[in-house]
Amino acid sequence: MSPYLHFCIEASNSQTEASSSPGTNTKNMSTVNNHMIRTIFRKFNKYKSKKILSILSSRKIKHTVILKIALLIAALISLPRTLILFDVNQKLFDSFTEVSILDIIIRFLFLFMMSLAALELNTNWKNLYAQYSLFLRTGITIVLNTILFLGIVQLLISIYPLVTGQELSESEIGFMYFVYFVILMVTVFIARILTYQMIHHEDLLENEKLKQQNLQKELTALKNQINPHFLFNSLNSLNSIVRDNKDATTFIKELSFMYRYILQSGERDVVSLQEELKFLDSYVHLVKTRYRDRFVIDIVIDEKYLQKEVPPLALQLLVENAVKHNEISEKNPLQVKVYSKNEIIYVENEIRQRTSFVDSTGNGLMNLDKRYFLLKKQHISISNADNIFSVKLPIN
Repeated sequence: MSPYLHFCIEASNSQTEASSSPGTNTKNMSTVNNHMIRTIFRKFNKYKSKKILSILSSRKIKHTVILKIALLIAALISLPRTLILFDVNQKLFDSFTEVSILDIIIRFLFLFMMSLAALELNTNWKNLYAQYSLFLRTGITIVLNTILFLGIVQLLISIYPLVTGQELSESEIGFMYFVYFVILMVTVFIARILTYQMIHHEDLLENEKLKQQNLQKELTALKNQINPHFLFNSLNSLNSIVRDNKDATTFIKELSFMYRYILQSGERDVVSLQEELKFLDSYVHLVKTRYRDRFVIDIVIDEKYLQKEVPPLALQLLVENAVKHNEISEKNPLQVKVYSKNEIIYVENEIRQRTSFVDSTGNGLMNLDKRYFLLKKQHISISNADNIFSVKLPIN
């Protein structure tokens, strides 16, 4: 049982005890409901805190990232000792050009240009070819970094004598290539860190949006379904009254199952396709009870997709959308197709626009797309080509 339902049941028991006491009136019921809501929120917040701590304790930095950082630190710290070992320092210092203001300024400007260009190239400019495959993206990045590295160094070698009036020695030019190569490697590594930080920040924002949406959904449930057991008990009572009417009892059972499913799915971000199809069957039964042969639905889903996950009520929303916006009559019965193909669920129907007023906010498909992107990082696809309204739900 989900924590949310457990809280509702416990609070419901408190309400039942209070309502059985003598002298209960409307004011007392209001007090009990307020107490129940506070009880739910207190336990709900306690449950959320434990959940957050559990997530934080289970998250780990990738070992490859830690290894790269350790290698870079070790290489940079060991570099001076390595130069001393091969007596490079003294040889370089002896062959260096004379230090001057112009020398410092031009070296500083080129170091700044190299660092800035390398960071831009490996962060923002990579988005220009982000649509290509990983292999092609990697190749383009290596080529561009190589061109940048060689271009900056060659430009410095060419301009330096013109600005300072001093020629660079061969050993100093070689050392310059080495220094700028190290700078390139460092900036590439820093760019990767910045990219990871940006992605992580976006993930946090998306998760926060999803949490807010879930909280809003649960708050709505609290307002509209303070005591769900009252409705279930009422449905059971109604079922006992009409037990001799098979169609009525079946309708009530399907309605009761749907209501229970909606309550339970409130605590879940995704459900299996098999669960969603079972819920859709109950909804279809209610629609067929009303429209009879004027509504036909054909569901063909490959068994290998049944354990794939989708947002709760996704399929039902699409079928309901078809029922709401299309004509349903003896002359023009509505036929809806739900089928799977290449890890995509299709929901399709021929467009026969209703002529009567449709009470709709127009936000159903947009909200479904938002939920899909927040949960699965994918968008749904909507088309109306050839007079066929089609919605594609990716399940890969």
